[in-house]
Order: sequence, then structure tokens, then C-alpha cells
Amino acid sequence: MSRHGQIVATGSYLPLIEVANDELRARFAETLPDFVDEMEASTGIKRRWYAPDDWATSDLALPAARQALARAGRRAEDVDLLLVGTDSPDYITPATSVVLQHKLGAVNAGTFDIGCACASFPTGLATAAGWLATNPAIRTVLMVGVYMMRKLADPNDPTIFFYGDGAGAAVLEAGSEPGFLTAAARADGSYHGNWGIYSGGTFEPATSDSVEAGRARVRLVERYPPEINHEGWPLIVRSLAEQGEFELGDIDLVLFTQVRKPSIELVMTELGLPMEKTHMIMVECGYTGSACTAMALHDAVERGKALPGDLVVIVGSGVGYNQAGCAFRIQHTLGRI
Repeated sequence: MSRHGQIVATGSYLPLIEVANDELRARFAETLPDFVDEMEASTGIKRRWYAPDDWATSDLALPAARQALARAGRRAEDVDLLLVGTDSPDYITPATSVVLQHKLGAVNAGTFDIGCACASFPTGLATAAGWLATNPAIRTVLMVGVYMMRKLADPNDPTIFFYGDGAGAAVLEAGSEPGFLTAAARADGSYHGNWGIYSGGTFEPATSDSVEAGRARVRLVERYPPEINHEGWPLIVRSLAEQGEFELGDIDLVLFTQVRKPSIELVMTELGLPMEKTHMIMVECGYTGSACTAMALHDAVERGKALPGDLVVIVGSGVGYNQAGCAFRIQHTLGRI
């Protein structure tokens, strides 16, 4: 009998400290008086949420992981494989997935991190589906996307406008009916110097000088051309449709990286899909990076926009740049009460 990876439940966590745009307007009033207004208009973001400053990324991932497992009716001990997608890890090494495994009590799980920024969640779903399809010993996989980039940013850097803390999770198990349909990816490493943390790895080990100069913090060096997403996202979706043998009009829900509302509107028009077939959370959550599509999926489930039988497409786009997408047929209620 064929084994197909299926999403059986989702979870999400948004921390409790609200940072509305008015707070950032006050912060940048003297240095960049019009900046927040301009960014709000171009992204749609109105607020973001922060975890306590003494939390690490694994602490943020933990409640989302627990919620997804509870909604799946599974214990931490039932997890065979735990994947964490993030580019704001607890440490350079060891992997954040190992730390989360310990905090969660997933004592029977193997773990690894997926580090392709905001493309990590769809990449992780496809990876989980592959393990389930090819290894009968793997029964339950927990995929967590989590983001805490604002702790790695200079609080006086204007790009802090984007960053919100958050985590989203999905539990996948094998079933006889197709859940996972296909995946697609594309990348262009010539943009690797545009946005990142450039000191602290082997290219430039962290020193007192690099820390003092701010090179150990995340920084935008050069903006990405908007065409990367405006053209790349439709390419990913059309690749998925071709490989998965479905029509664009068959898609019930398509989720994109939650960074700019106008970009999603433009791409939906390009694909010929109505806005009712997408879902956005960045207005109230900010840009939650590696977690954003996982959180958007969970929120869509909660609002009745991802139901059994629905065809769901998820597309992530991250720095580097990496882009990835996957297509799933929903076979479960996803833990929705």
C-alpha cells in the first residue's frame, strides 16, 4: 500500500507583547519621520508581537509544537522526526531542533534544522512527506517554523519595522490517500549578500570589532528587486500545478510569504485567482519570516478556509534567495474544534 504524507493538525503561537506602529513612529520621529507611514502603506503591517527578551527561538517554538501535537491527539513521545525551520536559531551550533526536542520531551525523535529562511516551512513539509513516504518506521513528523529575527537586529535599524516574533507547526503522518502532491524550488545565490548576518560564521568569525561595527546583527545591504517575488511566486505555483497535474483554478487556498500585502494582491491577479483564495496575517502579526506561512495556514484552518478535501498551495520566499512551494490535499480536519 502506498504511503502518502498528510497534514493531520496545525498549531501556532503569537507572543503577548504588542508593538504597534505608533511605538515605532515615536522611535524614528527624529531620524526618519515619514518612514513608518511609508512602510505601513507599502506592506499593510500595523503591528507585531514580541516574546520576552529572555526567550530564545526554541522557547517560542515550544507552545506552537505543543498545540499542534495536542490537536493531533499525539504526545511528544510519539514524534519520530522533529524538523525546525528558522534563520534565527538559538545557536550557530547545535541545531535548534535538538534544543526543542529536549524542551518538548520528544525523546524518541530524530531532529534536524532546515535553514532556507522563509522558504523553510514548505521545504520542511515536503521533506517530512518524503520521509513518511519512504520509511515505514517514521509514523509521526513534527515540522515547526519559528522566527525571532528582531533579537538579532539593531533596535534602531529601520528594518525592525518588519520583524515580529512567532511560530507555527504542523503534524504529518502517513495515509493511504494522497495528501502531499508535489514540491518545487528555485534559488539565485547571487543575492546572498543583500540581506543577512555576515559576521559570526566561517566567512568572518565574530570579533569585538565586527560586533562593534554591527556586522554580527542582521542588516539589509541592498534591497531585492520586487520582481523576485512578483515573477518567482507565479513560477513556483505554475510548476506545482504542472507537476501535480491540477489546474490553477482547482486551488482552494494559496499562501505566500507574509511580508507585503500588495505583492500578494499582484501575484493573485497574475495567477487569475480571486483574493478569497488566499489568506494574510502580516497586517496584525508583522513579518514572521520562517514561521509566517505555518502561522497563516493555522489561522486559515481556524477561520474555516482550509477544509478536508481542499487543495492547498504554500509558497515561501527567503533571503539568499531561496523560494520553495508545495501542494497538499487536506485529508483531515487539522485538529479544528
